[in-house]
Amino acid sequence: MTVARVALITGANRGIGLEISRQLAAKGLTVVLGARDGAKGKAAAASLDNAKASSVVLDVADGASVTKAVEETIARHGRIDVLVNNAGVMLDRGNPPVTGVLAIPPALLADTLAVNLTGPLRVIQAVLPHMQKAGYGRIVNLSSRMGSLGEMQAGVPMYRISKTALNALTRVAAAELGSGPIKINAMHPGWIKTDMGGPSAPGNVIDAADTAVWLATLADDGPTGGFFFERKPLAW
Repeated sequence: MTVARVALITGANRGIGLEISRQLAAKGLTVVLGARDGAKGKAAAASLDNAKASSVVLDVADGASVTKAVEETIARHGRIDVLVNNAGVMLDRGNPPVTGVLAIPPALLADTLAVNLTGPLRVIQAVLPHMQKAGYGRIVNLSSRMGSLGEMQAGVPMYRISKTALNALTRVAAAELGSGPIKINAMHPGWIKTDMGGPSAPGNVIDAADTAVWLATLADDGPTGGFFFERKPLAW
């Protein structure tokens, strides 16, 4: 009997994270939706209409929350095969908005990095030992081409800096893991109609989730240490 892979998705109670969970569940994976709000996480898991779907309280900016969520997932399922680091913030668009580097409040940059960089790092550190013990793992970091050094422009500076750093984390981790059974990649979902993307965005969550799901279910000969959009490589 084949044991179903178990996927932990952060920021999964709505938007792209929820759609990634939906598509992974449709592929037969057991999905665990991480959400800061426990009630919203449970409601999101119930909306998938999948008996294997469940949720955990998970705030990636809180180390104790990360540890507890991973321990609860392991206790519940005995494994974590897939990690999708989807949770993210764009605090540049606050009131007042951060319009440039000279306007960046260091404390607000720290809050951005706590979710967009340190958060994924925390979850990777908590999950990776379980993947190494099992000899299998797929880690997907939701980044943005706004963090691409080759395409770097002005605007939303804190968000850009945080995603560039997340890309670096992806590359460093992939280099450390090498060509073994654990693969880690980053991806750009596109400009998507979500709470973050806004109502004017042209993309939809179904298409945005596709590349993440592909990377989360890569075959043994699939890529690692890459940056992708619509399943095609992007320049760092």
